[in-house]
This record gives sequence, C-alpha cells and structure tokens, in this order.
Amino acid sequence: MKKYLMFLVLVLVLAACGGNDDQAGGEDGGQGSDEDLFVTVATGGTSGVYYPIGGAVASLLEGELGFDTSVQSTGASVENVNLLDTNRAELAITMADTVLQAYEGSGAFEGEEPKDNLRGLTALYPNYVQVVTTADSGIESIEDLAGRTVGVGAPNSGVELNARIILEAHGMSYEDINEDYLSYAEAIDQIKNGMVDAAFVTSGVPNATVIDLSTTETAVILPIEGEAMDYLAENYPFFSAGEIEAGAYDNEEAVPTAAITNLLLVNGDLSDEVVYDMTKTIFENIESIHSAHNAATNITIDTVTEGMPIPLHPGAEQYFEEVGALE
Repeated sequence: MKKYLMFLVLVLVLAACGGNDDQAGGEDGGQGSDEDLFVTVATGGTSGVYYPIGGAVASLLEGELGFDTSVQSTGASVENVNLLDTNRAELAITMADTVLQAYEGSGAFEGEEPKDNLRGLTALYPNYVQVVTTADSGIESIEDLAGRTVGVGAPNSGVELNARIILEAHGMSYEDINEDYLSYAEAIDQIKNGMVDAAFVTSGVPNATVIDLSTTETAVILPIEGEAMDYLAENYPFFSAGEIEAGAYDNEEAVPTAAITNLLLVNGDLSDEVVYDMTKTIFENIESIHSAHNAATNITIDTVTEGMPIPLHPGAEQYFEEVGALE
C-alpha cells in the first residue's frame, strides 16, 4: 500500500508539471498568451525623436495589452534592423532608406544576405535632413563644408548613411571633409565647443539638440535644393523634397531640404493576432503617441503605407483593411 501511494503521488506530480508546461508554452513552445510577451522597442539616442515616440508606444502596449516592455536606446536605423533580424527586438523605428537597403542587401548591407523577413507595422512621420551649423562659421551651403570638420552621425546609423548620400548629391564625399562619427548630442556639444563646424541631424522637427544649440548660438540649417534635390529624386527615390518651416529654430524663412519617411517595423516572427492587437491599440489611442513629440502628430491612419518599401506584417495589414486604410 505504501508503494502504491508513493507511485500515485509521483503520477500526480508529473501530471501537474506537464499541465504547467502546456499552459506556459503549448506544444510549439511559444508564448502562452499575449500578456506573457516581452516587447523590446529599439529606438535611437535619448536626445533624438525616436526615443520618446518609442517610449510612448511601449507604455501604450504595456498599459492596454499587458505586455512587459523595454525601450532600448540604440545607434538607430542600421542597428535596429539588425536587432530585429536577430530576434533581439520586437519593434524598431527606422528610416526607409536603411530598410530598403537591408531588404535588398545593398548600401550599408552590401555583401549580406537580403533581410527579406523584415515586415512593416506602419509608416510614422517624415525625417528632415538638417545640416546644422552656426552663423559665425561662415558656412552657407553644403559645398562650404569642404575642408571643415563635420559630425556625420553615429557609425552605420541612418544619419551617417544620409550624410554620404547628401554629399554625393553635391559632388562630394568624405574625402572632401573631416568626418567625425558623433551622435546628435555629441556633435552639437562639439559645435558649441568649437571642435566641429557642422553636423548632420536627420530627424523630425524640432530636434532637441538643435534647440539646445540655439540657446547659445545662432543656428543655421543649410539648404538642399535644385540640382542636388533632383539628383536625390532620380537616384534615391526614398527621398522627397521638404522644408523646415520658418521659426522652427532661428530661421526666419523656410529652409528647403530633403525628407525621408520613418517607419515602425515589427518582428516578422510575431503572430498575426499579436501584431493585429498592437496595431489596433496604437491607432485607437493615437493621441497618446502624438503627445510624445511634435513630430509624432504627423502619424495618421491615412499615411500608414507612405514610404513603406517592404511588405506590411499580415496582422497590421488585417487591421488596416478593416478600417479602410489600404483602399
């Protein structure tokens, strides 16, 4: 009888353990429920626009869907694509040019296998190429950067990719400047210290670091227009003509420049149901995203595919079809 009781206890224990395994992971070992999902949102530097918008998205998913979330400060677009590709992030904010290059295996991803598993959740807002200097520098055009020390963004960031392309559009390259691989905040600090003459800041408007520069110096944004803009439109169609509105910084008049769309990408391995819920939650509470930064007010249900060079995730596509955003 004693042996029988011990055997019965053992059977019950094993049954209980097996039941817990099924509840936690199911047969495929996946997440047992949406609430079990840990969502890492890859953004950019803390002084940029990606970080507060990513934080707003994370807070919304945690508050409305019960996900555990983390907002990761990164080197932005290129790093974010790699974080998604290696399953170290569930959501990532990137620039469209970086995404297209990764998807095709070109540009910064030349020689790599195309990352054709990348999937979009939605287009966000336009980034504006802001080549920033000061009135005292005497620099009035991109060509005037020749021989100067220029902050070109963090290594392999989307900003740095843009810097190379913008110089190319003006018949220039890094051989013509003294490039310094600096983040937004680092570059602006070095301009204030007299160590850097200008910096590429590709972001939404206004950018906090440029506002910071304006508190001690007269900030100047260099124009990108004419033949250079025509070159970009012909050779890099992910760019479009835009302008920085008068009064955004110290500028009394609007400054013509190049614009490029920011995208919110999602890990392609996430289930359609999870991504549907994410997409629905974001757009049914879009005012909380808008409040994160002035640039985020450009995120609307009417522009979800604008500048999106890769397929939408089926879960996002399902939601957009339901609300008529893809008609």
